[in-house]
Amino acid sequence: MPIRRSETLPIAAEMDIVKVRQTVRAWAIACKFSLVEQTKLVTAASELARNALEHGGGGKATLEELDDGARRGLRIAFEDQGKGIADIAQALKDGYTTGGGMGHGLGGSKRLVDDFAIVSAPG
Repeated sequence: MPIRRSETLPIAAEMDIVKVRQTVRAWAIACKFSLVEQTKLVTAASELARNALEHGGGGKATLEELDDGARRGLRIAFEDQGKGIADIAQALKDGYTTGGGMGHGLGGSKRLVDDFAIVSAPG
């Protein structure tokens, strides 16, 4: 699907997570997502932004509005500076954590969106 617009947001502090949430909400509204769709997407984006900050040493979120004339959507890619995820399948399981949290962020985020992928490399 062609990219209509894009924006990259830094994730280096707690306030950046707020900015990611606000921007995702504004874009979802512009795409005419339902309130439920907006809430699910904002929740997933917030969890992933927090994960990038707390476990990945910060990073960035890139938002892309996709539009092929018949359908519109949002793609959000998160990139961080972390050491990588050794076992992605394990990391997606509820309760799995390496940082002392509840271990619901990645798996929960995956359940909230239509398409979800993790690309990870050591280092």
